[in-house]
Amino acid sequence: MVNLETTQADIGFTHEDFEALLDKYDYHFSPGDIVPGTVFSIEPRGALIDIGAKTAAYLPIQEMSINRVEAADEVLQSNETREFFILTDENEDGQLTLSIRRIEYMRAWERVRQLQNEDATVRSDVFATNRGGALVRIEGLRGFIPGSHISTRKPKEDLVGEALPLKFLEVDEERNRLVLSHRRALVERKMNGLQVGEVVIGAVRGLKPYGAFIDIGGVSGLLHISEISHDHIDTPNTVLNVNDEIKVMIIDLDAERGRISLSTKQLEPEPGDMVKNPEIVFEKAEEMAERYRQQLLKAAEAEAAAAAGEELSPSEEVDETYTEDDATAMAGVAE
Repeated sequence: MVNLETTQADIGFTHEDFEALLDKYDYHFSPGDIVPGTVFSIEPRGALIDIGAKTAAYLPIQEMSINRVEAADEVLQSNETREFFILTDENEDGQLTLSIRRIEYMRAWERVRQLQNEDATVRSDVFATNRGGALVRIEGLRGFIPGSHISTRKPKEDLVGEALPLKFLEVDEERNRLVLSHRRALVERKMNGLQVGEVVIGAVRGLKPYGAFIDIGGVSGLLHISEISHDHIDTPNTVLNVNDEIKVMIIDLDAERGRISLSTKQLEPEPGDMVKNPEIVFEKAEEMAERYRQQLLKAAEAEAAAAAGEELSPSEEVDETYTEDDATAMAGVAE
């Protein structure tokens, strides 16, 4: 006959037994791990998260988002399950500290690296300025636009709240450097409608010892002193004045650095005309530009013919090996 009488000792399950069982199946959490967890308590300055540890982990409010958070319920809901980053090891109470901000931070850097690789143009509002430039946020990260890469006549202070198109100059997570260019974004957009050898009308906006800055439709191009005339010029202001309206020819478009190089020298019917008779230069600008374009075309054709002749030379053995350098060169031609 089965004895139905059982003592407390026979069925008892003490606190020590429970801890031993937890220890037996305990997961080992380490700082840097990303783990799933469920929000089970939201507090004024943080939240308690169940990640399967013996003690509920703590998520401080400052670690809830890459952006500023005033209240936990702005970003969390009770019983919500999501990923958390283990920020610190257990404290004396056996409690881990978690972070969502760190996950968002890592993924934001991954995203901006992808955008840089795609040479994407992004838009962002200026939220502050300083002596060096302007500050924006890209994917939640703080970005900096150097003053030399802000292309506007407005004072920097007036840019706060304005959305600017931007290109990436530097993306360096290790050094926490995210540098962008407004000028390059504008130049690239303008370049889409410009061609080398094209004559455009611009206004002189600034004179420096090394050349003149010419405004052509809202973007700035450089007329280097060596490209003003075939004659020697000591300083640009001997030929040009601020606010002069002139015709210039585009001789180089560098989208990578956001630079447009200009020339009036190539438009001179006779060497020195920009110094002696600038009116004739502007009068015959289109005619001289067409000559320049024809010279470029002939040079390109001659180079292509020479290259083809080398490839088809019967005196050389054909090498069909396809190297990495060949691929790089072909990619450059395609671009």
